[in-house]
Amino acid sequence: MKNKLTTSVVALAILTIILSVTSPVFSVPPAPAPLDPLTIPKYVNQLTGPPPVYEQSVVKKGKLIRHDYTVDMTSFMQQVLPPGFPMTAVWGYGGPAKDALTGASLGYVRNSPAPTFEATRDIPIRVTWQNKITSSHMFAVDPTLHWVDPNGMGMPMLPFPSYPPGWPEAQSPVPLIPHLHGGEVQSTSDGNPEAWFTWDGKQGQAYNTEKRTDPWSAVFDYPNEQPPATLWYHDHALGITRINVMSGLAGFYLLRDPADTVAPLLPSGKYEMPIVIQDRNFYADGSFYFPSDGNNPDVHPYWQPEFFGNTIMVNGLVWPNMNVDRGQYRLRLLDGSNARFYTLSFSNNMPFIQIGSDGGYLKAPVMLTELTIAPGERADILVDFSGLKKGTKVILTNTAYAPFKGGEPGGDPADPDTVGQIMQFTVTKKKGFKPQTLPEPLNDLLAGDWPTLPDEISEERILPLVEVMSEADEPLEVLLNGQKWGGVISEMPVLGSTEEWVIVNPTEDTHPIHLHLVQFQLVSRQSIDAEEYWADWIGLNAPYEPPFPLDYMPMELPVEPYLLGMSMEAPPNEQGWKDTIQAHPGEVTVIRVRFAPIDESPGYPFDATKGPGYVWHCHILDHEDNEMMRPFVVVKGKKKKGP
Repeated sequence: MKNKLTTSVVALAILTIILSVTSPVFSVPPAPAPLDPLTIPKYVNQLTGPPPVYEQSVVKKGKLIRHDYTVDMTSFMQQVLPPGFPMTAVWGYGGPAKDALTGASLGYVRNSPAPTFEATRDIPIRVTWQNKITSSHMFAVDPTLHWVDPNGMGMPMLPFPSYPPGWPEAQSPVPLIPHLHGGEVQSTSDGNPEAWFTWDGKQGQAYNTEKRTDPWSAVFDYPNEQPPATLWYHDHALGITRINVMSGLAGFYLLRDPADTVAPLLPSGKYEMPIVIQDRNFYADGSFYFPSDGNNPDVHPYWQPEFFGNTIMVNGLVWPNMNVDRGQYRLRLLDGSNARFYTLSFSNNMPFIQIGSDGGYLKAPVMLTELTIAPGERADILVDFSGLKKGTKVILTNTAYAPFKGGEPGGDPADPDTVGQIMQFTVTKKKGFKPQTLPEPLNDLLAGDWPTLPDEISEERILPLVEVMSEADEPLEVLLNGQKWGGVISEMPVLGSTEEWVIVNPTEDTHPIHLHLVQFQLVSRQSIDAEEYWADWIGLNAPYEPPFPLDYMPMELPVEPYLLGMSMEAPPNEQGWKDTIQAHPGEVTVIRVRFAPIDESPGYPFDATKGPGYVWHCHILDHEDNEMMRPFVVVKGKKKKGP
């Protein structure tokens, strides 16, 4: 990222904290040795089936039906590394669950990734979430970031202590707040980053519960009125999302529709597999490693711009093997990593078909041999093993650079001996699901010219992505539109309106931009003279510069004079409903957003204008935790941008 911005604001901030208090002295045991990923045998772990599915209680009120769940968040040990290696301490969601294939009750199950919610369209779900994490955080909490601060410790003063132990008043209690990623949900149940709660009853300023419950809990409602899709849920607490998700707090939420005419043509049961890919580092004692040495230690002692692990974990197992029958499989892929992108292909170069993305089915099936997914993105693909002989071994590989720069070299290449391998498939002699002919269009809601959302735009928002750099050319923080989380709210879309968001990326990295509440459509990408645009935008907003004062509304700079080359329309495998989009460096990414249900129904089954509002952010969790997240609120009637 070369929109370098070394601000006097940062220098002044450092000067104001030179007067310091002396940190207590603790006796810290030496850290265990790191585990060399090359010593971990691959494809010993066996992926034998999809994760367990939560069991629900059915609530009936006349003709209305609701499914209720109680899900807790706890700490436990799990065999993540192959047998013979130590177990790993993880955090995860848990509750009464059943086997996903047989339906047999398994009792209380907790895991990382967690059991799956199997949701049915038009049957709402009510979840009582319970925070039972009573221990201190397993990773370093950096209170110099804008975070939830449950103990009200405020901004710490220099000198900063090393971790461990860090600041004990920051390490405990652990604030948690679940978010259903991709869901059309009222903001009171959306998992607002400031709606957190702790095991001992502390609560954030945006805390909400749809029903009275224990202070260490919250009750959230999910209407499930959107089309079928692969959704997922994870923690979303302000300033600590990266370490809460790294600890294991994530799981699938599969929304199905009994009226879906495509689903009967797709592999199901044992031939349908949710796959979440995450990168991790380990110590030799089996525990997770997460860095606690900041790249700007005098400003943010523990924060680093991106975390890239050296070991691949799939569905909670390191480098697993999956035995597959000679037939077609439906793999629901999720990039659940903090920052790592994956460019996926098969070692035998066999093609596969993408049928869906974040919000459901694509406009039409797309044949591919390679697919790049970003943190937070999902891809629904069909893979046919029927032409392979018994005993054939096929590896799902990754060639994405880290950091990812739109497919161009510049980051570190994927090590072919470690993160270049994801998992292995071993073909059995048994015949499996026979591929079926799929309809076109695959998704009737997306029939017609692309984008299918009308071009009657009520508002265009030009939103540059910004990285603030230190004198040492290290990232200090990452921003949307040059604004911090606590800045004046600038995105106030009108309920039912359609807007175009023009995302300008003059940084060096691809940022996966995620909007809550809505699914949107990619209109186009186009190269831009990023250096000239950046200089003129800074000049336009002078004397202010990012991070802008909290009460300042940045001025917009039209992109048209700076555009280069031809506009590139959405490729076929991005012609679907999206909630997370890859905004590449040196490009303008245009998305069309309608603040209404994607099935064109008159309105949401809830009032989207009430509650604490929603957020949009970069889904590189390390960026999100250091200011690359902004609130937005939906308003009624006609209203101009800004407050």
